Amino acid sequence: MIDDRPVLLETRGRSLHITLNRPRAINALTHTMVRLLDEALADAERDETVTSVVLAGAGDRGLCAGGDIRALHDDTRAGGRESLDFWRDEYRLNARIARLSKPYVALMDGIVMGGGVGVSAHGSLRLVTERSRVAMPETGIGFVPDVGGTHLLAAAPGELGTHLALTGRHVGPADALLCGLADHYVPSRRLPELTEALATAASADEVARTVQAFAEKPPAGELAAQRDWIDACYAADTVEEIVRRLRAGSAPATTGATADEELAAAEELAGRSPLALKVTLAAVRRAARLDSLEAVLDQEFRVSARIREEPDFVEGVRARIIDKDGSPQWKPATLAEVDDAAVARFFAAFGPDERELGLAPGRHP
Repeated sequence: MIDDRPVLLETRGRSLHITLNRPRAINALTHTMVRLLDEALADAERDETVTSVVLAGAGDRGLCAGGDIRALHDDTRAGGRESLDFWRDEYRLNARIARLSKPYVALMDGIVMGGGVGVSAHGSLRLVTERSRVAMPETGIGFVPDVGGTHLLAAAPGELGTHLALTGRHVGPADALLCGLADHYVPSRRLPELTEALATAASADEVARTVQAFAEKPPAGELAAQRDWIDACYAADTVEEIVRRLRAGSAPATTGATADEELAAAEELAGRSPLALKVTLAAVRRAARLDSLEAVLDQEFRVSARIREEPDFVEGVRARIIDKDGSPQWKPATLAEVDDAAVARFFAAFGPDERELGLAPGRHP
């Protein structure tokens, strides 16, 4: 008999195993799943017999493809408020994962995107495999990286995080490690053996040693060799200047291959929402100046609440996910039409009729 509960809980020895169980949707998160995860972690925190939490995804496609975008699209299009309630609970879950006192072992096998990053990359032990594809692809649907993604990307070396935030590109295991999105590489074939071993780990130190014993050197990545042009181009203060540098081949000692890579990145940005690009750049830069994940999540909640009111989110989901015509009609259509004042309003404190997330009370960038 197939168990169709969206979140499966199983105690194996000293470990609590949590499985996201919507394999047909690559385990995309619903509001119900967020609440169940939060409740499970609260219980694990109190349970003295549990020494580690292990998060995995059902099926063979990935840990989690993100939030249930169709549901968020439908609610936003109908003028509902469920999206705000979902984000409020989701971001609080992200913060709980980050401050969990027990080892949180996230098996980031396969696709890990958007909300999937939020339930994994804030954990204390984040494991990628040869199948891992990690991304924050929000600008492609007229949205902005959230779930603490701007906190993670702002901390990546050089301008790698800015590059990934704006383009939405996915990265493999070596690049996820380089960018600070993961801690260890473990081949997917060894995950069952690892989870068995974790069941007998009696302390946090033993959990860490067990994971380390299974860790291997990952296959070579791509980003380390691209740092010159990425750092040179994405250090610019505006999206317009980033695009200009990419098109001009502004990296030191640009070669033919490097110029092709820069042009490819410029073309990717040309297909993204101009509004989302400008707000994303501001969000990553502001996140770098904030002193905690909680403060960043507060900022992201304000941005999410406001960008959903813009036409690009509904249009982006329609074009990329629902109709799949790949031709979103962005409004505004160009970067030049998005001025600094339009961007700044996404970060302003809420008015008296709106409720802040409030994870970092009194902190407003």
